[in-house]
Amino acid sequence: MDFSDQNRWLHRFAVISAVATWILIGIGGLVTSHGVGMAVPDWPTTYGYNMFLFPPSKWVGGIFYEHSHRLFASFVGLLTTVLAIWLWIKEDRRWIRWLGVLAFFGVVAQGVLGGLRVTLMIDSLGIFHAALAQLFLVLLSIIALATSVWWKKWVMTAKTIPITDSMWTANAFVTFLIFGQLVLGAAMRHQHAGLAVPDFPFAYGKVWPATDPAFLEKINRERIDVMDPNPITAAHIQLHMAHRIGALAIVISAGWLAWRNLRAAGTSAVNSRFAIGLLGLILVQAAFGVFTVWSNKAADVATGHVMIGAICLVVSSLFCLISARCGSVAFTVRAPMDSENGSALSVLQSS
Repeated sequence: MDFSDQNRWLHRFAVISAVATWILIGIGGLVTSHGVGMAVPDWPTTYGYNMFLFPPSKWVGGIFYEHSHRLFASFVGLLTTVLAIWLWIKEDRRWIRWLGVLAFFGVVAQGVLGGLRVTLMIDSLGIFHAALAQLFLVLLSIIALATSVWWKKWVMTAKTIPITDSMWTANAFVTFLIFGQLVLGAAMRHQHAGLAVPDFPFAYGKVWPATDPAFLEKINRERIDVMDPNPITAAHIQLHMAHRIGALAIVISAGWLAWRNLRAAGTSAVNSRFAIGLLGLILVQAAFGVFTVWSNKAADVATGHVMIGAICLVVSSLFCLISARCGSVAFTVRAPMDSENGSALSVLQSS
């Protein structure tokens, strides 16, 4: 496929769609951080109005965050629809066209799930809504990468090494940990466990907090998060501590992944730079998690924590994809250039 101006604009539009989705995740984070997920109790209408005709004079308090979230979600849905149609018409590669179709149905499912969270008033649906949002962002990011000129040319010119199956598995393992951690974080937010343990690095002054009834009664009398009327339970504390353990596991795993890539390929290799960048992002994400606790879950800090977590997942997922790509290209380049096998470049261009 010749990378014409038309395809460049398609790639740019895919990037815009992915960035808009990331911003939408941030707006959703503001909604949950401010605890205003039910500020608008009806759907798809807004207090009986058509969503797009709701008077700006009524955008006050929590309604502003929730209604803005709905409107921006509609904008992302429009972008995704245009992207899916554009891919189907202009993209030569069948698998990318079908990724566009998957993105369209994904954004529809995400909108319906968000609406059901309101109409059915089930907090647990918010967890699935948040998890699907992360996967949707990864999908759009993959489309953006696959429609870029780098997808075809980068690994042919960059300094890299053949990626072994074990190295790709290590990348995938870190990605799995990050996604699991994001799901745990969503469960914390929607189960009101964000400040179930209000101190750090200790937990109520201990390495592991007590969860007996007497202790729970005591801490519920001394609640810091007075905006949340829900009492802290043993399950909340255990969920919060699992999130902390998950964060530690990710930091260690990302450090190990960076060390392994540096040892195998050196500092100038593409995979080493990705691994170092991912480790840096994860350390920033961990710092935001600590400040979320220290700031008594300030909305802007907690939302930043959510948005950086989404970037970590995107970078880690694309790292997996590029690792697989580099390994495939390295193998193709080493293949004999005879008529039976064809040239390495022709194999590369077909994908």
